[in-house]
Amino acid sequence: MRLLHTMLRVGDLQKSIDFYTQTLGMKLLRQKDYPDGKFTLAFIGYGDESEQTVIELTHNWDTSAYSLGDGFGHIAIEVDDVYKTTNAIRERGGKIIRDAGPMNAGTTIIAFVADPDGYEIELIGKK
Repeated sequence: MRLLHTMLRVGDLQKSIDFYTQTLGMKLLRQKDYPDGKFTLAFIGYGDESEQTVIELTHNWDTSAYSLGDGFGHIAIEVDDVYKTTNAIRERGGKIIRDAGPMNAGTTIIAFVADPDGYEIELIGKK
């Protein structure tokens, strides 16, 4: 068994694809419209779905925004240098929620950014 993907509902599919590909450096792996269901699925990630876990962006054509609720936490991405990655995201117009620095009560370097819909992404320094 292996983890295949995490699904996020998004209000503006192109804006989300642009964020994950242009700001976070992922690739659009595949995208398909489902006219009968009035939705589009786009799969993004850092590598092929046959080998890596990816993110499924679901865009329901009749919904432009979602309540994020209080059950979802965040997606975590390992990066070589949290400080450099945070600065690059800021330069590309990304929203920084927590600047790079040691985690509370620990030494691991982390930062948090938000995607266009407000989903949080934790950047964790490679150990």
